[in-house]
Order: sequence, then C-alpha cells, then structure tokens
Amino acid sequence: MSPPEPALSSPNHPENRLKPRSPFAQIAPPLGALPKGLALLLALLVLLAPAAPVWALDLAVTDITVEPCPATDPGAQPELKRPSGASCYALRGTVSNPRSQPVIDTDLFAVISDRSGEPVLQNRTRVGSIGDVPPGESSFALRLAVPAGTPGPLVVSHAKARGFKAPVRVRAGADDELLPLEQALLDPL
Repeated sequence: MSPPEPALSSPNHPENRLKPRSPFAQIAPPLGALPKGLALLLALLVLLAPAAPVWALDLAVTDITVEPCPATDPGAQPELKRPSGASCYALRGTVSNPRSQPVIDTDLFAVISDRSGEPVLQNRTRVGSIGDVPPGESSFALRLAVPAGTPGPLVVSHAKARGFKAPVRVRAGADDELLPLEQALLDPL
C-alpha cells in the first residue's frame, strides 16, 4: 500500500514544490490580475509623463477702440465707389502681460456688437492674432472685415487675450511678426 498523497494546501504537494514561493505572494496580486483599465492608465502615464503641458495664459485687455479704417488704408478699398461685401474697421487696444517672460502666439477674443446689440462676427469670438506679447503693456491693432451696411457704432465686450508659454504654431521669421497692413495700423498717421 502506498502512502497517501499530501493535501493540495500542503507545501509538500508536488504542484506546490514546483512553484517558487515569493514573500510578496500574499501582498500583491499577480500582474494578470490587474484590471485592464488600470494597466492602460499606467501605460498612458508612462508614455505621456516626459511631455510637459503647454497651458494657456489669460491677459488683460484695455483701452479698446473700434473705428473705420482711414480712407488711405489699403484695407478700406478706396477704389470701390460703393461697399461690396465688407467694410474695414481697425480694432486697437492695450494688452498687459504681468509675467517676466513673453507670452507666445497670443490670440484676441471679444464679442463685437452693432448698434442693435447683434454680434457682428457671427458664431465666433476669436477676433485675430496679436502675436507675441512682451512683459509689461503693449499696444496692438487688428483689421476687421465687417459686413457692409452694419449699423454703427460697434461695441466691444468680453475682450481678453490668451497666449502660451511656448510656441504652438509654426513660427514666422523674427521680423515677420506683423503683416505690413497691421504694422501700418500701429504706426501713427
């Protein structure tokens, strides 16, 4: 008669002798037991951890004016005797950057309304790009194409500028920040 087989829970059972015993076996479950969602989250954290996020920075905008472009401005289309599809307006103001570094790729957001309170730029609040803003206060000017026949005066509300700590767009040359027409708007007549 042969001796009885040891119970499965016994360390002398043949299946238990083949498996190495780890001191962590009682503490941590095997890797296959982790939920798939947790494993995916850990993998994403490892992949995305080296990339530093580029957060948007809000800047204060003051002294905003909207006025028709001067007759000598090429955007005013002085050669046309009657308004075609749009009228040229110049939006000017001051943006304040309290940081010690420049704010890059800054966009201007605002709601521009006509005399009756209707928005002039339908379904959009991004007015345009004002480029890089150095520390301190800086003036800016943008040209707007407003539908012809819009009743004036135009009113600007909820104006703010938003930029970044690092470039988020393809960069122009060092001297190409402003288009010639925008530069002409900034230069006094």
